[in-house]
Amino acid sequence: MNKLVAVTGGTKGIGKAIAIRFLKAGHRVIVCSRDEKNFKSMRSELENDLSDSLSFFQADVSKQEEAEGFADAVLGLESDLGILVNNAGTFLPGAIHLEPEGTLQTLMEANMYSAYWISRKLIPSMIEKKQGHIFNICSTASIIPYENGGAYCISKFALLGFSKLLRMELMEKRIKVTAVLPGATWTDSWSSSGMEEERFIPVNDIADLIYTTYNLSDSTNVEEILIRPQLGDV
Repeated sequence: MNKLVAVTGGTKGIGKAIAIRFLKAGHRVIVCSRDEKNFKSMRSELENDLSDSLSFFQADVSKQEEAEGFADAVLGLESDLGILVNNAGTFLPGAIHLEPEGTLQTLMEANMYSAYWISRKLIPSMIEKKQGHIFNICSTASIIPYENGGAYCISKFALLGFSKLLRMELMEKRIKVTAVLPGATWTDSWSSSGMEEERFIPVNDIADLIYTTYNLSDSTNVEEILIRPQLGDV
């Protein structure tokens, strides 16, 4: 039986591609975003039978109350939660000694704490049902620091560490955990870069990898997916 899929930051980019991939496979999906306009635009692109299976909750998950509100909305749906995709995040460039005061806090709240808060609320339901799969969308910045990456790299390193710890804690509970580490991926943030789209990873490739990973046998857990553009990092 197809399960409920919850995707944070699910109305644009990688999150949107993941949500649509699972919708097309017959799953019910709930996404959250700060901007309802993005959801309406996303929904308008879908055929009626798919849009009917898509739910939305408006939230800024970098704020604990709103992150937990999304988790409560997920639990309130009359569907068994099977997949949580912690995808929400943001990027601010800068060097540690030069970036504005508060940058680390902002990026940790958006990129790390959001996953922590939501996972804590939803894991008990997964444990009770003895099934579930958590995907944390990390980054190649989780393993290789880069110039002008500053607090962003710190937050993504933290998210990978969080994934590793969850994997250890939940393996005996029959809950799978996968960290996804994409390199440069073609999203709105790169569209004005002046670089060719072919230089980047298509979002659908990441969505397909996640869908395939979810559908492996119950005895297998893919702990990390590292994916880069064919020509290497940008």
